Amino acid sequence: MPKPGIAIIGTGMIGAVHRRAALLVGAEIRGVAASSPQRARDVAQAWNVPRAYRDIEEVVADPQVQVVHVCTPNHLHRPMAQAALEAGKHVVCEKPLATTLEDARALASLAAAGGLVATVPFVYRYHPVVREARARIADGELGPLHLIHGSYLQDWLLDPASNNWRVDPALGGASRVFADIGSHWCDLVEWVSGERFAEVSAAFDTVIAERSTGTGQSFTTAVAGSAMQPVRSEDVAAAMFRTGAGTLASLTVSQVSAGRHNRLWFEIDGARASVAFNQEDAERLWIGRPDQREETFVRGPGGGSAEQRRLSMLPPGHAQGYGYCFEAFVADTYHAIDGERPQGLPTFEDGLRSALIVDRVIASARSRAWTTIG
Repeated sequence: MPKPGIAIIGTGMIGAVHRRAALLVGAEIRGVAASSPQRARDVAQAWNVPRAYRDIEEVVADPQVQVVHVCTPNHLHRPMAQAALEAGKHVVCEKPLATTLEDARALASLAAAGGLVATVPFVYRYHPVVREARARIADGELGPLHLIHGSYLQDWLLDPASNNWRVDPALGGASRVFADIGSHWCDLVEWVSGERFAEVSAAFDTVIAERSTGTGQSFTTAVAGSAMQPVRSEDVAAAMFRTGAGTLASLTVSQVSAGRHNRLWFEIDGARASVAFNQEDAERLWIGRPDQREETFVRGPGGGSAEQRRLSMLPPGHAQGYGYCFEAFVADTYHAIDGERPQGLPTFEDGLRSALIVDRVIASARSRAWTTIG
């Protein structure tokens, strides 16, 4: 495949992750756009890329750019991705795809109508042992599913002095913790289990009523000394789902759980076996069986399903993590642009599905009632 020319819009933490993955899979970064022209110039120099774009119009007008990576705050996803798609560019857009269901639907329709590759980084699908869990469920090893349960816990907003653009609904959207990380869990569990959520009963809570007016990058140390302001987005969320097949699922989500840095965990229990995955210990898949028989499947290129072997880049004992997942996701995106059909590549249709779930979860939390997802 010829080296794709890419542009990255947004130069914060996640923009740097996109850059690294793109370089590792052979892309040529043509330029960057940022929150200001000066910021773009500074980052272009630091990243050693040819251009610092003034705005999205300059990005999409560049004939050397075939792929646009949108890594901006959430409220900019719709206009940035739309401009790129309308210019005939392929798009990688950070999640959530948009801050409203209507905007997400518009982007998915635009990508489909243009025949363009448009993907969303639900990258936890790319942990090799996640592929193993999915393969075992698809092969019937677990039997009919009885229960799905789990959590996604972080602690980077535990300190009231911590703040970030994600906390502001005008920038991050009506939901914070559920749209930001609960969406990852829902995408992963639906994809692994093969069952889709049909209805939900949810509750949100804001446990830190005020935060510092000072903001910083995600996952950075809080800076004290600023004035305080009210918080208008949730810190924690709980949801009970029922799938279309009738299976109950429960999820707890938090960004204020001390000591939990990025603990995405799920367990899927079937009639014959269970599987459990913890993203903070991503080398292993726990498999439970009756009569106290347990198995731990360890990631590696020598066994397991074909997709598990494909994504295991290193031998056992040489840990792979989030960065490898992101690299594999970006590589599969570029392979799709080249005409291939990689298994499990999350597209704008998956981003739309996520937006629908988030929309219905918000509605349920507000109404305090079971709500149909569809």
